[in-house]
Amino acid sequence: MDGTTYETLRERMRGEVITPEDGGYDGAREIYNAMIDRRPGAIARCADTTDVRAAIRFARDAGMDLSVRGGGHSGGGLCLVDDALMVDLSALRWVRVDPAARTATVGGGSQLGDLDHEAHGFGLATPAGIMSTTGVGGLTLGGGHGYLTRAYGLTIDNLLAADVVLADGTAVTASADEHPDLYWALRGGGGNYGVVTSFTYALHPVENVGFAVTLWEPDHLDAVMRWYREYLPGAPEELYGFFALLVVPPGPPFPEEIHGRKMCGVVWCHTGATDEESLTKAFTDVTEPAPPAFHFSMPVPYPALQTTFDGLIPKGLQWYWRGDFFDRITDGAIGVHGSFLDSMPTDLSTMHLYPVDGAAHRPAQADTAWAYRDAMWSGVIAGISPEPADAGRIRDWARGYWDALHPHSMGGGYVNFIGAEEGQDRVRATYRGHYDRLAEVKATYDPDNVFHHNQNIAPAAH
Repeated sequence: MDGTTYETLRERMRGEVITPEDGGYDGAREIYNAMIDRRPGAIARCADTTDVRAAIRFARDAGMDLSVRGGGHSGGGLCLVDDALMVDLSALRWVRVDPAARTATVGGGSQLGDLDHEAHGFGLATPAGIMSTTGVGGLTLGGGHGYLTRAYGLTIDNLLAADVVLADGTAVTASADEHPDLYWALRGGGGNYGVVTSFTYALHPVENVGFAVTLWEPDHLDAVMRWYREYLPGAPEELYGFFALLVVPPGPPFPEEIHGRKMCGVVWCHTGATDEESLTKAFTDVTEPAPPAFHFSMPVPYPALQTTFDGLIPKGLQWYWRGDFFDRITDGAIGVHGSFLDSMPTDLSTMHLYPVDGAAHRPAQADTAWAYRDAMWSGVIAGISPEPADAGRIRDWARGYWDALHPHSMGGGYVNFIGAEEGQDRVRATYRGHYDRLAEVKATYDPDNVFHHNQNIAPAAH
């Protein structure tokens, strides 16, 4: 299709329709992961819900493939598809907070930093990720976990309603009272069910938090992981700490003598210790497994914590990631982590274990599409580099690491950490016994599988 074919769509939309002939096309198709380089047939940069409806109907009438971009943060680049019409929500970037009701309604193209900033003005927040540049849409639809998860649950546990444009172009609201089956499926079922133009979340009193980083030498990895696997699950839910393998970045708060060195460590968030004295008391236990090579703590506004990694891993790097859920950290898994820390291919490559216990364990397994309420950690292995020439090296390292670690996992992984090439068995493993119900909901709301550029759940056959 050439550019003139889209005149009908341009007439129906307030937003732009960008084609390969337009000067801004290459910039418009860029996403967070620079390893993904594809060329959509056109990009419909929607200004409102009516634009989204028009774009979906146009694609269906024209027999075009359809993809959806929220924040453009997908590691697998599922929003970017050759020759498809991309429904681009990046202009739907707004937040409205109701401080009396403690809710926030957020445009589908917003980033977490937008939500964090506006909610923080009222001393409020909701659990959502660890980076401010992540899109709210993809994170939420996959389940969503972050610094506040042990205290306040998953992002989907705080999702009250969603405005959704369906595959036939109609617009509905999904909540506990309206389209409850769709509401159930949206809470963890990924982008399978429609285009969410706004999300409404419950908020919690969070203003300043205690931020801390503890690093240990690689020689202490065994002792530290054995301590961490017992310590954190028994800690108060106000304490969160994700375990990481990393190369120490060259900048504050890290002293120059440890820059560029491989370490293991924990990044902490404490919602109850928000001043220097209480923070010092809260982290006296970090010396138990071994003397830390580095420990730093300070109270910070919650949005500042969410931006900690933004500068370190900006848009435009090469990314390849794999993930799994874990109900325990086995001795065998600890050996795998030590081996792949030694072989870490670049300074930005990393492994994180995010806690998904505490408040995230209170909802019943059947309450949402998230099928791993019994998981303790959501793990991700990420090969990262600024250099395109490193793409193969970081991919091989991440795959090899995942292959070695997977036997110690629960079998499925966080849907947002699953790449397009991992296959249908991985999607089924991620949804466990929920898969058939999700397929039934898919058959109701998207029987033709219009929304299939995702970790796809095929509609049930009737």
